[in-house]
Amino acid sequence: MLYAGWFTLLPLTLVVGTPLPRKLHVHDRRDSVPQGFTLLATPSPDTVLNLRIALVQSNPAGLIDQLYAVSTPSNASYGQFLSKQDAAAFAAPSPDSLSAVTSWLQSNGITPTPMTPAGDWLAFQVPVNKANAMLDAEFSFFTHMSSGHQSLRTLSYSIPTEMQGIIDFIFPTTSFTKSSASRRPAKSKHGAPPGSGSTNQSCATTITPSCLQSLYGIPTTPATQSSNQLLVTGYDDQFANQNDLQTFLQATRPDLSRSTQFQLQTLDGGQNLQVAADAGDEANLDIQYTTGLATGVPITFLSVGEDNSDDLSGFLDTINFLLAEDSPPQTMTTSYGFDESDLPFKLANNLCNAYAQLGARGVSIMFASGDGGVSGSQAANCTTFIPTFPATCPFITAVGSTTGISPETAASFSAGGFSNYFAQPSFQASAVSPYLSFLGQTNKGLFNTSGRGYPDVSTQGVNFSIELDGETVGVDGTSCSSPTFASVVALLNDRRVAQGGKPLGFLNPWLYGSAASALSDVTQGSNPGCGTQGFPATTNWDAVTGLGTPNFPALLKAAGVS
Repeated sequence: MLYAGWFTLLPLTLVVGTPLPRKLHVHDRRDSVPQGFTLLATPSPDTVLNLRIALVQSNPAGLIDQLYAVSTPSNASYGQFLSKQDAAAFAAPSPDSLSAVTSWLQSNGITPTPMTPAGDWLAFQVPVNKANAMLDAEFSFFTHMSSGHQSLRTLSYSIPTEMQGIIDFIFPTTSFTKSSASRRPAKSKHGAPPGSGSTNQSCATTITPSCLQSLYGIPTTPATQSSNQLLVTGYDDQFANQNDLQTFLQATRPDLSRSTQFQLQTLDGGQNLQVAADAGDEANLDIQYTTGLATGVPITFLSVGEDNSDDLSGFLDTINFLLAEDSPPQTMTTSYGFDESDLPFKLANNLCNAYAQLGARGVSIMFASGDGGVSGSQAANCTTFIPTFPATCPFITAVGSTTGISPETAASFSAGGFSNYFAQPSFQASAVSPYLSFLGQTNKGLFNTSGRGYPDVSTQGVNFSIELDGETVGVDGTSCSSPTFASVVALLNDRRVAQGGKPLGFLNPWLYGSAASALSDVTQGSNPGCGTQGFPATTNWDAVTGLGTPNFPALLKAAGVS
């Protein structure tokens, strides 16, 4: 239908008048096709492109200042979270900027659609031949060799000279990301999980909710505040099965009502098929452990489908969807990510600032740190360490993994290290500086010593027992750890709200401050990769397990709950 509409109107546009030529300036260029991709073919001129323009935001520095103010317990503004409108105002482009870009697009017969409350993202569709002319580009089909995924990209594009300082970037254009953001958990079959009870020897080999409750002091007392929500994001056609959840809870949390369920939201054509064989290991893991640990907290599964044009498996659409909500969830967890270098800096920075917007509104955001140690997506030939994103974004809480119970040690796959994009934030300077001194010459030249360090915290992440398609299996990964820590945070928020307080919001200034002593230090293990032993765990913060694992009673006290 869209094709027909454009070709009916195109001759009329030419009759009415051709847009005046503008002086163009190269805005972004790649010297060659990125490693792992190959040029496939030239598209038909009428092939439709879905493009998005990110406009320069008016005051991102002011947003970060406000984020820190409302998230730092010692600040007078602590807990005074921003409204949707106030947070969006920091990201909004100036009216003149928006008018200029809109006029340029309209002069080319294009009417853009705003995508965010701030109006800093505009979306439009355009045939390849017109995009090539407008942007002095050469869009072609490229193939990601290992996955076979095809995408329309250009190695260079330009914008009108007068748009410099107004347009931040046009996406996806020169962005070559891998087709899937998933860090899928490793899995193996084993027998029925141990039931509820205190920590015992079985917890050294098989983790269940009762093991985590005992290890970390997580209460079984139900939450009482229905306004306190926990969101689990799902991608890659991963479906969370309600029957598997019931079987899991009957085995591991028989004290819970058999009517215990989760709610469903969908985005980009997402769904949640309930055929047993369609159950996803990642989705089941995340839902079973948030439901099994965050007792009584209302939990929603956001299933993000593949009907998106953001080239990020729906990550961009997800954050824009949440920013548009009047009442976003207080806690969210995501078990997916990218190698940081897969994303252009401007895109990663834009996403990171969007997470800051959500944090300034009082949302605690957890991401799994990744499962490749220091080698990112477990690259075989890395010559420098590969950070993972969004874990490297300073405005989210990155969760690594541990294993064992006496003592807990770092899981070897637990991704951690230092960002190449984001500078070390002030809230973690006093924690990271001693670690860098401890490292000395270890791994010198393999990582950015001035980058944001991650993960921030960790939990168990090895051999979590889940129910999948009617069978009990064990799974490993930081995708076990993020929903575990998010469940702890959701319960802390419940107790704070019950006493008339506010949710914790962006966690990191609190975690690296008054809550640091409420985390149990992990001092053994490392995260090898790239032909090295990676980073070692040690006392206090380290680049494998962060500040350590949760101690719920101590965290409750640090959160000001009596």
